[in-house]
Amino acid sequence: MNLEGKRIVVTGGFGFLGRVVVRALAAAGGSVVAIGRSPAPDDTHAQVAAARIGGIDLSDPVAAADAMDRAAQALGGGIDALINIAGAFRWETVQTGNLDTWDLMYRVNVRTAVAASQAALPRLLASGDGRIVNIGAAGALKAAAGMGAYAASKAGVAKLTEALAEELKDKGVTVNALLPSIIDTPANRADMPDAEFVRWVKPEQLAGAIAFLLSEPARAITGALIPVMGRV
Repeated sequence: MNLEGKRIVVTGGFGFLGRVVVRALAAAGGSVVAIGRSPAPDDTHAQVAAARIGGIDLSDPVAAADAMDRAAQALGGGIDALINIAGAFRWETVQTGNLDTWDLMYRVNVRTAVAASQAALPRLLASGDGRIVNIGAAGALKAAAGMGAYAASKAGVAKLTEALAEELKDKGVTVNALLPSIIDTPANRADMPDAEFVRWVKPEQLAGAIAFLLSEPARAITGALIPVMGRV
C-alpha cells in the first residue's frame, strides 16, 4: 500500500501490536505519531515514528485533545488517519468476577476510542479524505466464557464504528473496524503456552489490513466490521 503523504496517529502505539503497526505504516510512506499511556520509549522500534507522545490517558477528553493537538503539530498541522489500538483485556467469569472490571473494560476499550475520535475529528474532516480504523475483537460477535466484560466493550467499539461511519459518510471520513481473533503476541503466548501459535493472527497481517483501509482503493469502504480470524 502506498501511504505517501498520509499523516497518521496510532493510539496504543507503544504496545506490541502498536509498534508493528507504526513500523508498517511508516514503511508504506506514512508519517506516523504514536500515542501511549506509558512513558514514550526510546528504542529502535519506536524511532520510525515522527513523534512519540507518552503519559496520555485517552479516556480523559482533555488529555486526548491535547495529545491530538501535539500529534497534529508534529505532523505539520493535520491528521489524515486515526488508528485506535489503545485497549486492554481481562478474563473473568460473570459469576465470580468483579463489576469494576466491566467499568474498566468500557473505559480503556470504548471510551478511549470515542475520546480519541472526537479529538481528531476536526482535523480528519479538514483532511478531505479522513480515515478511522478501530481495533475491535471477534469476541464482539461471539463471546466465550470468561470474556463477558471484554467482549461487551469490544461490541461497543463495533457499534461506535457503525454509528460514526453513518454520521460521517457524507463528510469525507470513513470509519471501519478490524475484529481479530487471537493476536500472536508474546503476552498471549505466555498466557496460552500450549496453543498452536501458527493458527493465530500475526500482528503484521493486521497492520497490512490497516494499511489497506487507509489506501485509495479502500475509499469506498465505511462502516465495515471485518473479521480477521487466522485459523482460530
